[in-house]
Amino acid sequence: MKGIIGKKIGMTSIFAADGKQTACTIIEAAPNTVTQIKTQETDGYSAVQLGLGDKKEKHSTKAELNHYAKAQTAAKKFVKEFRNYSIEKNLGETVTVEIFTEGDSVEVVGTTKGKGFQGVVKRHGFSGVGEASHGQHDRSRAPGSIGGSSYPARVFKGMRMAGRMGGDRVKMKGLKVVKIFPEKN
Repeated sequence: MKGIIGKKIGMTSIFAADGKQTACTIIEAAPNTVTQIKTQETDGYSAVQLGLGDKKEKHSTKAELNHYAKAQTAAKKFVKEFRNYSIEKNLGETVTVEIFTEGDSVEVVGTTKGKGFQGVVKRHGFSGVGEASHGQHDRSRAPGSIGGSSYPARVFKGMRMAGRMGGDRVKMKGLKVVKIFPEKN
């Protein structure tokens, strides 16, 4: 497995040779620094820890500073561990986007946009309650019944209701690398 830490900076579309338009996400993946190498003998599993973006020394703990001193690098803002890393790198070396080639299938993990407190229509796709006429009042975006009365005399766990929407960790598998610009990263 190979991986890199990046930041989404926008969207664009690219036209293929046959004229088909493809929506693409632009990810800025600045050079990542190898901050730790874990091996089967010392840690029980093999992994590589990568760091991105320098952090001020005053915002780091002594433990963090010692950890990064072993790699002879500054403290990092973002740190991620990749298990079974297939690229041989030494401590303190950089990993760039050149590890990928166009057409590679990748798995992307990120955080969705936070939408704040949302109702059931937007959050869960409810259609609202019945008709707008026949005496209905302020029910067009309501959730409807949330359970029985005397039995079960409670609301079942997992009942879909209004609440905080977005800000979730999401993993997308099987995405393709369309273009790579090493000089811009």
